[in-house]
Amino acid sequence: MDKRDRATLLAARLRGALTAGNWSLSALARAAGIDRTTITQLLEPDAGRMPNSHVLASLAEALKVSTDWLLGLAEEPGGAAEILDASMHIARAARTPFDEMVMSWYREAEGRKIRHVPAGLPDLLKTDAVLRHEWRLAPAKTPRQAIADARDKLDYARLPEVEMELAMPKHTLETFCQGAGLWEGLSADIRREQLAHMADLAEELYPRLRLYLFDLRKAYCAPIGVYGGLRAVVYVGDIYLVFTSKEHIRALSGRFDTLVRDAAVRAHDVPARLRAMTETVR
Repeated sequence: MDKRDRATLLAARLRGALTAGNWSLSALARAAGIDRTTITQLLEPDAGRMPNSHVLASLAEALKVSTDWLLGLAEEPGGAAEILDASMHIARAARTPFDEMVMSWYREAEGRKIRHVPAGLPDLLKTDAVLRHEWRLAPAKTPRQAIADARDKLDYARLPEVEMELAMPKHTLETFCQGAGLWEGLSADIRREQLAHMADLAEELYPRLRLYLFDLRKAYCAPIGVYGGLRAVVYVGDIYLVFTSKEHIRALSGRFDTLVRDAAVRAHDVPARLRAMTETVR
């Protein structure tokens, strides 16, 4: 962008900020501590005038916008802290595989692509036996409730209008096969049954549901959810960080794109890989 183009954009954004804030030129000049004539000259799209740093900063401060936005270097008017405050909120997460808040996000995103990186195995692909094991000590939800919630999630995934992508580390499955970590004490038979169940569902629901496996040595991603273009969520222990700005949604969706693009096991190969992994369970 050359100087004249940037000056034209500056004039347009300055006019927009004046209108949005109900500013008169005189009031803005007083608030910014600059001459009204200076503002008038900046508003002329063909003048090609650019303010010095002091004038630019004074205008941005008075209008409560960022200098980057006035110059066309940012898409949102506020500074980084203001954007984060306006576009993110924290939601308490019941420590359950699927609660009403998440269900409402699914309903709102109906007809749009839903994408998840789960914290462990995908809830909708778990057997009842695995859910009973995982939730046997949880204070917030009984295993019976967890099973019912997981079935609701699977029923949702079976709707013809739903498109869902899941990405998880293949190392999580290797840990599961070993009966380590969260799955310590889970019998080999139950672990084999779980892998076969996952394979069957991944095959049945493909291609509307696609499961990708990525290599944790080459890529890392925190547990996230992207609900169409409406919101993106990061799961952090017992809270959700919920983002609604386009920038945050695009960033997390882009991260998911990278996991899919660099997947160690593509979605159409996952059922066969899961069945092969049953042979490694001891």
